[in-house]
Amino acid sequence: MPRENRTITEADILPLSEWAKVRVAHRKALSERKKRRRVAIGPHATLLFENWDTMWYQVQEMLWIEKGGADQLPDELSAYNPMIPNGSDLTATLMFGISDEAKRRAFLAELGGVEDHISISIGGDRVKAVAEEDLERTTADGKTSSVHFLHFPFSAEQIAAFKRGGDILVRIDHPRYGHAAIIGDEVRAELESDFSR
Repeated sequence: MPRENRTITEADILPLSEWAKVRVAHRKALSERKKRRRVAIGPHATLLFENWDTMWYQVQEMLWIEKGGADQLPDELSAYNPMIPNGSDLTATLMFGISDEAKRRAFLAELGGVEDHISISIGGDRVKAVAEEDLERTTADGKTSSVHFLHFPFSAEQIAAFKRGGDILVRIDHPRYGHAAIIGDEVRAELESDFSR
C-alpha cells in the first residue's frame, strides 16, 4: 500500500465529487491529530511535523481549490511526496506567524539563513534540519520566507534515543531568534510512527 511505501499515488486521490462529501470530516479529524504534531517555538514560530496523512490532505485540498484535475496532480504529488517521512527522518513545516504585515516583514528581514539554525536535541545529541531544496528560502538581501520545509535525518541510534524519551528539544538558534521548546511525551509518541517501516 502506498501509505506504507510512504508515497501518495494517483490511486489514493479521491475524485472531487467524493472529496466534497468527506472534506469537512477529514479536516476535523486531521485538525485533532495535528495538535499532537505541532510544537510552538518562541512567540512567532510553529513547527508542524508532517506525515502521509497531512500531505494527502494537502494534495486533496490543492486539487479542490485549483480544480486542475489530472493535469495538476503530477505537480502536487511531486511537491508533497518528498515531505512524507521516509522511516529514518522527521519532516516538518516551519511557519513564522505575525499578524501585523509591517511587523512580519521587518521580522523576516532580519532572519536570513534561519533554515540553517534549526535542530532537534535528544539528550546531548543534535539532529540538524536540512531544508527542502525546492527553492531558496533566504533572499540575497537577507530576508527569509515565512514558511520553510524541513527534514531531520536521524541515525538508528538517534531514533532509539528518541523513542526512549527523556529530554527532547527543538531549537532555533538564529542570532535574531533564539528559542527552544520541549517535545513532550504526547507529541513524541505521535511522531514515533514516522520512524516505523
